Amino acid sequence: MAKFQTSPETRSVRLLKVGEQVRHILSELLTRQEVHDDVLSAHTVSVTEVRMSPDLRHATVFVKALLGEDEAIVLKALRTNTAFFQREVAQRLRLKYAAKLKFLPDESFDEANRIEQLLSDPKVLRDLED
Repeated sequence: MAKFQTSPETRSVRLLKVGEQVRHILSELLTRQEVHDDVLSAHTVSVTEVRMSPDLRHATVFVKALLGEDEAIVLKALRTNTAFFQREVAQRLRLKYAAKLKFLPDESFDEANRIEQLLSDPKVLRDLED
């Protein structure tokens, strides 16, 4: 029987796949409003990325409230309902261990906006024209 060889590339692919599955599950839970929280029901929350630890026991979940409104309130509501999300993810994924979820705000949109403003600066535009 041939033994399956694991390499850093295949492990990272597995981490990406599991992270994407967790992202889909969380997005589905939030879209269908399966969590009974008034704050989460009133806001549209986007799960932009999930990063899994190499042992799949921890997941960092990056979220963004629609238009960035009430981000602190939404994060507090997500963190309050972490046990519900962990239980649902564990049941649907059927992995050996249930991942501990950690919710963080996604600041990539803010960073992209900052870079866009820098590139639209007249001094930079002048250098980019030729």
